[in-house]
Amino acid sequence: MPRPALLLLCAAYVLPGMFARDPWRNADITAFGYMLSLAEGRSSWLAPALGGVPADAALLPHWLGAAFVYALSSWVDPALAARLPFGLLLALVLSLTWYSAYQLARTEAAQPVAFAFGGEAGTVDYARAIADAAVLALIASLGLLQLGHETTPEMAQLFGVSLFLWSMAAAPYRVWRARLAAMGALILVAGSGAPFVALAMGLGGCVVCGYSAYAQVRRLVPWLGLGTLAAAWLAWGLGVWGWRVSARIDLEQLLQIGRLWLWFMWPAWLLALWTLWRWRRHLQNRHVSVPLVTTLVALACSFAMGGSDRALLLGLPGLAVLAAFALPTLNRSTTAGIDWFSMILFTLCAGALWVIYLSVQTGVPAKPAANIARLAPGFTPQFSILALALALIGTAGWIWLVRWRTGRHREALWKSLVLPAGGVTLCWLLLMTLGLPILDYARSNRPIVERISRHVPVGQCIAAPEQATALVAAMEFFGPYKVDARRDAAQTRCNYMVRVEPANATRPAPQGWTRIARERRPTDRNNLTTVYKRDPAR
Repeated sequence: MPRPALLLLCAAYVLPGMFARDPWRNADITAFGYMLSLAEGRSSWLAPALGGVPADAALLPHWLGAAFVYALSSWVDPALAARLPFGLLLALVLSLTWYSAYQLARTEAAQPVAFAFGGEAGTVDYARAIADAAVLALIASLGLLQLGHETTPEMAQLFGVSLFLWSMAAAPYRVWRARLAAMGALILVAGSGAPFVALAMGLGGCVVCGYSAYAQVRRLVPWLGLGTLAAAWLAWGLGVWGWRVSARIDLEQLLQIGRLWLWFMWPAWLLALWTLWRWRRHLQNRHVSVPLVTTLVALACSFAMGGSDRALLLGLPGLAVLAAFALPTLNRSTTAGIDWFSMILFTLCAGALWVIYLSVQTGVPAKPAANIARLAPGFTPQFSILALALALIGTAGWIWLVRWRTGRHREALWKSLVLPAGGVTLCWLLLMTLGLPILDYARSNRPIVERISRHVPVGQCIAAPEQATALVAAMEFFGPYKVDARRDAAQTRCNYMVRVEPANATRPAPQGWTRIARERRPTDRNNLTTVYKRDPAR
């Protein structure tokens, strides 16, 4: 695949959603709240806290975001400053996936069968084509779309898993780099809040390397063991060990997990299963066993945690590499089916987004705008010439891509994944340009904080005992307010208190407090945010 085309596609995937938006509920703004608290000195760097409540997640990703906020918030918005390093991590994940697939495709077992009279693809050309396909498969994976653009510890974990995948793949060729990368990856994953994932990957990597035919790979085993021990020690020192396994999984939960896996890993899981079937008698080959380790660890963790999508996220790089190795064995009718399905699906999705945008901006057709007004009351349409221009460029690029894919030209291994990856990128670009004002209004906590500010002066202390960390972070950032969210916050010296309560029930005001307002987040039908003021006598 031409390098400029691949880089442009990756940029169109990574950059939208990084600028001109608020941190979204729930994990996104919660993680950002911890980073902002560290950067502003409201909590210790060794014990991040929101509203006085300590974090139960990892330190390393919060330190990363807080360092960027501290260094750049004088020039850019703090939310953007925190988002920049995580956007870079996403770009590195794509890059490491490419290099992992490239190194695995160079192994002798992964190479195509030589023709009797020559003419087969060269080793490097074939490996580059497989690597291109792996990146396209990762971009096309639906599960990466939102979670990959958040400012959360899972992005640091995903980078660590991708680095571990590369270290295993590059072990025969980059001996010392692979050893250091393997140790660093395991330590990073553990320090980012996933010590069990690091432990399982380290042990699985030892098994795979121990049975390898490459002497350099077998010599990686001690380094994996050392990295696993170091990761366990770091997790213990940071206090990130936590048992999150679901105690009981019933039939209904099994069905939910199955549905999650089907859409979250689409379309890579389908191609990965085909790879495993075609290589079922040779699963010990490195181009299958190496990505399979990280994928199985993620699947096991997701299942054990009752269907966690954030644990499942960590398996996408390995799954994309497995999917890439299915392409050389697909027949023409299968690839044509993938192309037609992708073309129809994403063209319809893009068309729907354009119809909604035109309806909101012009009122024609009227039905979509009426639905938006009903689902997001109070939303005011916004027009941006830059957003419209980017959306038009992206749509024109999709039309060109469809014409190119359906034209007559030389076959390439990665062609079958161009339309799925391009379609996902187009829809994400349109969402982050045409649909961003609506999404920001619906997913941000800014509107509820603005409604709270009608009753609470800016800079006041607000008690929020045992309230959601997302609300606490929003009040500290958008207010800004001084928030005390500890269990006994109602006993503090704050003159105001906020509680989220069911909309269909009116609870009596706590003793010593008077209810002064009940506000609703625009897109929340079930809960109301109640504002109390301390009685003057207290």
